[in-house]
Amino acid sequence: MRVMVLNGFIKIAFRNLKRTKGFTAINIIGLAVGMASAMLIILWVSFQWSFDKIYPKAALLYTVGSIEPSNEGFAVWFSTPKPLAAAVKNEIPQVRDVSRFSGVDRFLLTVGNKKIISGRGAFVDSTFLGMFDLPVLAGDPETALVNPSNIVLSKGMAISLFGSTDIIGKTIKVDSAEVVHVTAVLDDIPSNSRFSKSEYFLPWTFMEKIGFADQSWHNSSVDLFVLLHPNVNLGEVQQKLKGITKKNADLKTENFLKPIGESYLYDQYKNGIALGGRIEMVRAFIIIAIFILLIACINFMNLSTAQSERRAKEVGIRKVVGAGRKSLIGQFLSESILLSFVSGILALLIAYFVLPSFGQLVGSALILPLSNVYFWFSFVGFILLTGILAGSYPAFFMSSFQPVNVLKGKFIHIPQKLNPRKILVVIQFSIAVVLIIATLVIRQQLLHAQNREVGFDKKNLIYVSEIGDIPKNMELIKRTLLEQNIAISTSRTMSPITQRWSGWNGFIWEGKDPNSIIQFNRQATDEKIVATVGLQLIAGRDFDLVKFPTDSMSAIINETAAKVMNLENPIGNYIVDGTDKFTIIGVVKDFIQESPFRPVLPTVIEGAHMWLRTLHIKFNPQLSTQEALTKTEKIFKTYNPNYPFDYRFLDTEYAEKFNETQKTARLATLFAVLTIFISCLGLFGLAAYMAESRIKEIGIRKVLGASVFSVMAMLSKEFVILVIISCIIAFPIAYWAMDHYISSFGYRKEIGWDIFVITGVLTLMVAVLTVSFQSIKASLANPVNSLRNE
Repeated sequence: MRVMVLNGFIKIAFRNLKRTKGFTAINIIGLAVGMASAMLIILWVSFQWSFDKIYPKAALLYTVGSIEPSNEGFAVWFSTPKPLAAAVKNEIPQVRDVSRFSGVDRFLLTVGNKKIISGRGAFVDSTFLGMFDLPVLAGDPETALVNPSNIVLSKGMAISLFGSTDIIGKTIKVDSAEVVHVTAVLDDIPSNSRFSKSEYFLPWTFMEKIGFADQSWHNSSVDLFVLLHPNVNLGEVQQKLKGITKKNADLKTENFLKPIGESYLYDQYKNGIALGGRIEMVRAFIIIAIFILLIACINFMNLSTAQSERRAKEVGIRKVVGAGRKSLIGQFLSESILLSFVSGILALLIAYFVLPSFGQLVGSALILPLSNVYFWFSFVGFILLTGILAGSYPAFFMSSFQPVNVLKGKFIHIPQKLNPRKILVVIQFSIAVVLIIATLVIRQQLLHAQNREVGFDKKNLIYVSEIGDIPKNMELIKRTLLEQNIAISTSRTMSPITQRWSGWNGFIWEGKDPNSIIQFNRQATDEKIVATVGLQLIAGRDFDLVKFPTDSMSAIINETAAKVMNLENPIGNYIVDGTDKFTIIGVVKDFIQESPFRPVLPTVIEGAHMWLRTLHIKFNPQLSTQEALTKTEKIFKTYNPNYPFDYRFLDTEYAEKFNETQKTARLATLFAVLTIFISCLGLFGLAAYMAESRIKEIGIRKVLGASVFSVMAMLSKEFVILVIISCIIAFPIAYWAMDHYISSFGYRKEIGWDIFVITGVLTLMVAVLTVSFQSIKASLANPVNSLRNE
């Protein structure tokens, strides 16, 4: 019996949807776009939420953080000194295993005649593979990293080097010196793992063998992961870990554990307290997904209730012949679910075809898990939820009609200043306005940061990492570049000028408050960094080891450092770094090493006494870029023949600092456009229905002399008022939300009134253009055709 009733519901639903093809098409397209958008966002959210939670032992895995007092409260970071690992393992019995992780790149890997400059790799302890249970294609993960002559390759690196993954026992030469044996090959590591881009893993003992390791408690430079025993008291472990660094070194640093699955999403700290981070973006996009789906459902509700007069007699007759209200609600919900089902299939196709582009946009390898049975259960549930949500209000509204009034012709639409349909339109456009403002604010902040003074000259500037024979032939390389007029200046540094590799809060200078703890950036150079990089001198001079050999123990500071050191005339003063004493010879304007959205930290550039790893080359502007690169490559091939010429442009690297914000801006723009599209789709349908339902009124008005413009204004007026109300509601909400968003930007532009004016005008224009087609069509219609039946 129930099957027969359901079958009848479906048949009637098909007939009704077929009868109103135009409105059905609008509903299907609107729902499909909304559902596809929600699907894509849910896939992205699922990817973010699962990041670093995919390891079988994830519930017992932790990363070790560091916290230390500073003038701004407490500073938090997630790197540790190398000897901390052994101390944690030995002193805390609840710890089952530990592993350090020290990233490395640009090793030359040689197999026969094939030479590859490696991408990202890492030095790890022998326990690493067993702790994280990374997928292994070949080899024993328990013993793969025990000996210093071992190496573990990713599947991609194995194929690049050998053309196969069946390579256990094969040898690789590392940097033309050390020979290692392949002991394991990893399958593709899932992209929602922090290790997904690692191409190889080398034993920690190999790092010690080549002299890259140290036992300094003052050098926090490696990640430390901890695997606890099951069912231990985390509070006790935290308490024991807290004081280990203090006990072993004269430092104020304390350590703590953070669950491995939380470190990706909750990565922002202020004054030692976790405030969020990526999780805020995840929450924001969950809300956006709900809003977009809600807007699509509102379209359905509005268009269904707008057609209520057409179906009033149907409801009246069915009630007279015995249909109950529950039966009518079931009928209308069946229509909604059927339409939702069709929209869901279309949405799945849309999501499938746009997923690669969307994944590229968000920078994540997203997939539709079509082979997963839980996905299909979720998909069916998603369709049912959408159908019920979209059809609930029309079902209860239309099933409430009184048959006596309907069949006597007394069911007449009475205009109301406020009705549910108008409220729904206001909600739609309020959401759209908020998203438009969000897009404009993010783009404003992006442009503001991109136009910020960088503090150095990025043009014609490259850097080369000092690998292979470059260090021992450095003077010959620099001299040849200058003598052949390829470069106008060169300078060796600790790190690329756009990167911060070292920080220190232990600098001492004359007059410093002994209780003051200030975090500095630390850079180092041999000479001519001002000339090569284009720093802007405020006082003093550049490094010059030819004229001033003592410049190896000199320093240049930035203007922020001069302010926090409170030195009236910094030139000639001293700054002490541990046991080294540097004379300040210059002050430069602030330059951006880290995020362009944050304030510049005080920076000290120390002389050649420090370790140097990078060569900056300022090309002669008289040469074309290609000519300069070709000649430079020839020189490096002469003095570093075993290595490919590997370089990076500084302007390209600096531009990459904006990638994350640009990605957010593109996503916000995409979803704002989709929201406007879906909202306008519904507005178009409502305008079409309004024009159709008032066709006789329009005819009479035209017969009595009304102009085309006055008819257009009459039909558009209601929608314009609703959009204005939407703006009034949305503006304060958008301001509050975006002011909270930009508060995390240390360098930002306050939200101006112009954004709200632009948004209001844009929204009104879009709404008017959307309804204008139907308004013009109705106002130009021949009144004779609409009145001939009277």
